[in-house]
Amino acid sequence: MPIADGLRVVARRGWFWGADYRYVAWALGGGLMRRAVPARYADGDGRPVVLLPGVLEDWTMMRPVAEALHAAGHPVHTLPELRRNTATLADGAVIAAAYLAARDLTDVVLVAHSKGGLVGKLVMLGEEGRRVHSLVAVATPFAGSSLARLIPWRVVSSLSPADAAIVDLGARSEVNDRITSISPAFDPHIPGGSHLPGAVNVEVAAMGHFRILSDADTLAAVVDAASC
Repeated sequence: MPIADGLRVVARRGWFWGADYRYVAWALGGGLMRRAVPARYADGDGRPVVLLPGVLEDWTMMRPVAEALHAAGHPVHTLPELRRNTATLADGAVIAAAYLAARDLTDVVLVAHSKGGLVGKLVMLGEEGRRVHSLVAVATPFAGSSLARLIPWRVVSSLSPADAAIVDLGARSEVNDRITSISPAFDPHIPGGSHLPGAVNVEVAAMGHFRILSDADTLAAVVDAASC
């Protein structure tokens, strides 16, 4: 690739990186002002959906996803017990599984962002996995992220490809055929991408780890996968 073209690619990706964090600031700010879960989310004749946000996120980061799913007829659950998803993958899966059992939810679609997809896969592999119909994961590091080891905080560094929990989860492929992994064309947080062998892998044109959550093609792909 000519140097000039390479510089343009770097500059373009740099712009999307900045835009991604501007989106995070906007989404988190909006979440602080509108934390309450709309009562109407409980309504719907479709499969129940449980949202699993990523690290340091609560359900409000996934509000566009929740609105699209509810508009398609799915009751939407927001799992407040997960808080900001800073627990280990195993502990997060215990919390999510307990939520399903306590409410006797069945035929559930887990809809996740980033780390939430790893938590969702663990739930599917556990005892309460019988309650789960499928998992729709957006920008999830199923093979870990090579950038995670650079962050000196266990919550993030544990998402390294070499982490035992990531390696063990990657070796468990028996539920992969019930997972849809949706990934952006460029993800600054997951250089290796979100491809999951044996799953339905969908790449959308959107760029960014967070902005993808409000992209129209992403929302359509999530609704299609949840409704199958």
